[in-house]
Amino acid sequence: MIVTLTPNPSVDRTIQLAAPLDRGGVIRSRSTHDDPGGKGVNVAQVVRAAGERTLAILPGDADDPLVRQLRERALPHEAVDLGAPLRVNLTLAEDDGTTTKINEPGPELLPEVRERLATAVIAAAADATWVALCGSLPPGAPARWYGDLAAQVDAPVALDTSGAALAAAVERAPESLALIKPNSDELGELLGVPASEFEGDPLRAGERARPLLDRGLGAILLTLGAQGALLLRPDGIWAADAPRISARSTVGAGDSSLAGYLLGSLRGAEPGECLALAVSYGSAAASLPGSQMPTPDDLLDLPAVRRLA
Repeated sequence: MIVTLTPNPSVDRTIQLAAPLDRGGVIRSRSTHDDPGGKGVNVAQVVRAAGERTLAILPGDADDPLVRQLRERALPHEAVDLGAPLRVNLTLAEDDGTTTKINEPGPELLPEVRERLATAVIAAAADATWVALCGSLPPGAPARWYGDLAAQVDAPVALDTSGAALAAAVERAPESLALIKPNSDELGELLGVPASEFEGDPLRAGERARPLLDRGLGAILLTLGAQGALLLRPDGIWAADAPRISARSTVGAGDSSLAGYLLGSLRGAEPGECLALAVSYGSAAASLPGSQMPTPDDLLDLPAVRRLA
């Protein structure tokens, strides 16, 4: 089973624009669609669609629109009462695939809510192959929270976050992180180098990331958008190019990549095949409209993978 935690979930509202975005102008919409969202919720949806067991843990009251949507979709979940409405994130989608996101900060997580979420994750980890800690931390959650929680979880932990939350987790509990999934901007910020250092040359990317692996981090799934992805581990570097697609929306592409990797690992796949599944799922998500998550039927052929070291 793959357990996900999303401490700052959202209703993802996608507005399909009838014309290119014109800042300061008046633009008509063609359609509006709401989906349950947040990185861990997205990962859980992909895993469930692939026929594997999952549990999405998140804050949210039983009558919150997002929690109602999870029930309607029969997505296995555990929602911890919050006492406040969850956020709504807007995606403005243009016909050429350009997306503009407007994300709310989300409601504050009080200490007692954080404690109940942590308790739920630790309990669920007893039956989990992976625990994925996903997304931004909402107001009230200290930057160290993911790292503290990872150290208490008795299962491999995958972390998909950025900024201070990523830095604090890597600083406090690198040995507890079996995988992190940054993009080049996030990894560059973490290591204090330009994002370009991780693009175009996989061996250079591996050299720049080596200090993280030397500290005990298990692996880095580095997503590079249209350039594909890299898998950096202490025992090697793998690279996979992204297939050519007509991009319709980037929403959820990184989450789908993480889900693809975890699905491969869950099924005992070799590292290169896990990377191929990550790229295939991420590309499939980018080819779908709005915040629609991919199913196995949406996948293209697995990309070729090169082992470089």
